[in-house]
Amino acid sequence: MNGLLPGKPRVGLFVTCLVDLMRPSVGFAAVKLLEQAGCSVEVPVTQTCCGQPAYNTGDRKDAAALARQTISAFEGFDYVVAPSGSCAGMLKLHYPALLSDDPEWAGKAKAFAERVYELISFLVDVRGVETVDAEFQGRVTYHDSCSGLRELGIKDQPRRLLASVKGLELAEMTDSEVCCGFGGTFAVKYPDISNAMVEKKTANVAATDPDLLLAGDLGCLLNIAGKLRREGRQIAVRHVAEVLAGEISDPPIAGSGK
Repeated sequence: MNGLLPGKPRVGLFVTCLVDLMRPSVGFAAVKLLEQAGCSVEVPVTQTCCGQPAYNTGDRKDAAALARQTISAFEGFDYVVAPSGSCAGMLKLHYPALLSDDPEWAGKAKAFAERVYELISFLVDVRGVETVDAEFQGRVTYHDSCSGLRELGIKDQPRRLLASVKGLELAEMTDSEVCCGFGGTFAVKYPDISNAMVEKKTANVAATDPDLLLAGDLGCLLNIAGKLRREGRQIAVRHVAEVLAGEISDPPIAGSGK
C-alpha cells in the first residue's frame, strides 16, 4: 500500500445487521483492510441496528432510541467505519437531524457524525490507501449503490483500489448508478416496481459478461443476487471488500462464475 497517513487511529467497526446475519465474511474482510491501513480495530459488542428501517417507515421514536444506543456504543473511537454506504449514510447524515431537537443528544450526534465513514471511502480519502495486495483472475462489473453514491460521494474510490488488484478486469455496466430496486423497505412496500428495477439491473450486469458482480452495499447485492439466481444466471456476487482484502475462499453470495 502507498500513501498511508501517519498514526494508528482507533477505529470502531459498525458491522451492520446484514453483514452480521447474512455475510460475516464482509466484516472480517473489513477488519483486514483497516488493519492493513494502519488502524487499530474494535467491534463494540453493544452495537445494534442503525435504525434505518424504523426511520424509513416513519418510526422516529424507535429510530432515535437506536441512534442514542449507537452513539453511546462508539464513544471514544477516533473513527466509526461501516462496510455499507446505506448504514454509514444513516449514521453520518440522518442522526444529527433525527436528534436535533434533543438538547442532550444534538451535540453528541453531530460530533459522532463527523467521525463516521463508509469503509472504502475511509481507506482512500482518510487513510490515503492507493493500492491493495490482492489478486482476482477474472472480469468484474460494479454496481454503485444509491446511498454510497448520492449521499456520500462514493464512486471513484472502489474503482481506484480495484485497479490495483492483480488479474482483475473491470467492465463497466450500463447505468451502473441506477438503483437496483432494493431501497430497504422500498422493496417491501412496492415489490412489483422493485422487481422491474432489478430486472433491468440484472440485464445490464449480464450484458458485460462478467465472472463477478461487486458492490459496496450488502442490501443491493442480496437483491441483485436473488434475481440473478431466479433467472438461472451463474454470475458470482460479492462485496467489494472481500476482493480487495483477498478474502474469497468463502462461496459467493450467489452464482459460481463462468
